[in-house]
Amino acid sequence: MQAQPEKLVRSERKTRFLQPRDLHAVVSIDAALAGRARGAYFERRLAAAQRDPERHVQLAVEENGVLAGFMLGRALEGEFGRSEPAVRLEALGVAAAAQGRGLGTALAAAFEGESARRGLQEIRTAALWREHALLAFLDRAGYRLAPAHVLDCALADAELGSSREAPLEPAAAPADPNDYGTPRPAESGSLARDRIEVGVLGQDDMEGVARVDRRHTGRERRGYLCRALGEALADSAVRVSLAARTDGSVAGFVMARVDYGDFGRTEPVAVIDTVGVDPLRARQGIGRALLSQLFMNLAGLGVERVETVVAAGNLELMGFFYRAGFGPSERLALVKRLSA
Repeated sequence: MQAQPEKLVRSERKTRFLQPRDLHAVVSIDAALAGRARGAYFERRLAAAQRDPERHVQLAVEENGVLAGFMLGRALEGEFGRSEPAVRLEALGVAAAAQGRGLGTALAAAFEGESARRGLQEIRTAALWREHALLAFLDRAGYRLAPAHVLDCALADAELGSSREAPLEPAAAPADPNDYGTPRPAESGSLARDRIEVGVLGQDDMEGVARVDRRHTGRERRGYLCRALGEALADSAVRVSLAARTDGSVAGFVMARVDYGDFGRTEPVAVIDTVGVDPLRARQGIGRALLSQLFMNLAGLGVERVETVVAAGNLELMGFFYRAGFGPSERLALVKRLSA
């Protein structure tokens, strides 16, 4: 009697939105891939999506009813000087046992489709140049190098915010009126953060922040700023935004957050999303004071590195960050345009 052939088991897959109940499965998949559990990070990201679902694209892929992969993204509005709606791909993973069966491709297609449905025009992300498998996946998915530079600064090496910080020195007024990191000659002799009042950004600062941003960028971004500030107040554990005040009004601000897991990072990294100084108060060292205080605060939190993204053509802002101790990061900025 001949043996009957075994029945082929058909793999059933589907994509869906992540839910709070998926937290354990997501953390387990990520820990197996990264070698370190990041439960608190994923718990915060899932909670943020529950508070503001329209700003988050968080999807899962199931195989035979079991969660096998995930993709987390957050809508960008004005971060890093952007002027068009985009989504930042923050984290992704497919269980090792489920890889090689097209689940990642299906998940990426669903992520792109949902992002396009919401009117987002591109997906942005970043990856270490050494992450060859991830880069190969993103390459196959159609991502390309973005026209932007990722800059970072190791706080241990930075002079700003440390005992090595030099006082403001006399300097000639720069030719560029937007150079907000160079102090005026009459304001030298003391540390920038000692001369300028810098404190935690609060709800009462919203009008001043919107005014400074409008003068600085030439665009009205009140909606983005209100949402960013609201997120800062709702999730104070990861936000470290500051405002500089002179004569009782906001003269500059920096919106930053501490990421404990974005883009696969396992160490806490602070990311500067937006920085602005009132052009009417340029060359008074306000930008320097903001970064000096930010660096001090981050060091107290045990953060070791600060990162930001600067558009390739924004030479003034890039020069400001380089003077503050930033340099080229080992992370690559990547982008994929979405079809209309």
